Amino acid sequence: MDQIARTTKDLGQTLRAARKAQGLTQAELAARAGVWQRTVSNIETGASGAKAETIFDLLAALDLELRIVPRSKMTPRDLEDIF
Repeated sequence: MDQIARTTKDLGQTLRAARKAQGLTQAELAARAGVWQRTVSNIETGASGAKAETIFDLLAALDLELRIVPRSKMTPRDLEDIF
C-alpha cells in the first residue's frame, strides 16, 4: 500500500483506509495505539493539531511506516495524458 499524503486530510484518509482494510474500528485502533477513539476520528477527518508522536503510534498499530521522499512534480506532458 503506497499512498501519497501531502496534507493532514490525505494522511487521515490513508490511515482510515488502512484501518478499514485490517477490519478495525476506530475504537480498536485507538486501543492498540493507546489513544482516544476521538483522536483517531479527528486524525482521519484531517483535523489539524495531531502530535507527530500520535501519528507514529497509529502507524505502528497498523504495522505501517512513514517514508520521506522528494515530492513528485507533474509535467505538462502528465497533464496531457489526463485529458
